[in-house]
Amino acid sequence: MAGTVGTNLVAQVGFVVKDIEETKKKWAVFLGMDVPPTISAGEYEVTKTTFEGKPAPEAASLLAFFDVGPSLQLELIQPNEAPSTWRNYLNEHGEGMHHLAFKVKDSKKAIASAEANGLKLVQHGLYGDASGEYNYLEAPELKCIIELLESYR
Repeated sequence: MAGTVGTNLVAQVGFVVKDIEETKKKWAVFLGMDVPPTISAGEYEVTKTTFEGKPAPEAASLLAFFDVGPSLQLELIQPNEAPSTWRNYLNEHGEGMHHLAFKVKDSKKAIASAEANGLKLVQHGLYGDASGEYNYLEAPELKCIIELLESYR
């Protein structure tokens, strides 16, 4: 089944956290896995992050990933203080699940379909190595944010 964005397979569950170092250690113990490295979301010159339709050169975060299945990943996100979907979520809701992500083959087509179904694009950027893009869409009726991931490889 394709659904609104062309797939119904969840690829990632993202959590916004205040302290990524502390939180990833707790997840590692819980999952029985090694503690993953913490990486930067990337430099604005590469990511070209936009938030609410405007350039967001100050928006940044630290990331850590756990591969928990053949096609499922847990992502931990520690945002900086600059306005972003991550910072807004943390300020408004506290720590917790921020998004469900889906891998798509054509972001523009998937975003158009999502917007036609009432979702709103709020943040966009390239991966830190420019090998793909992410798109966050507010989905109030789904009670979460939907992320669309497209790999250029």
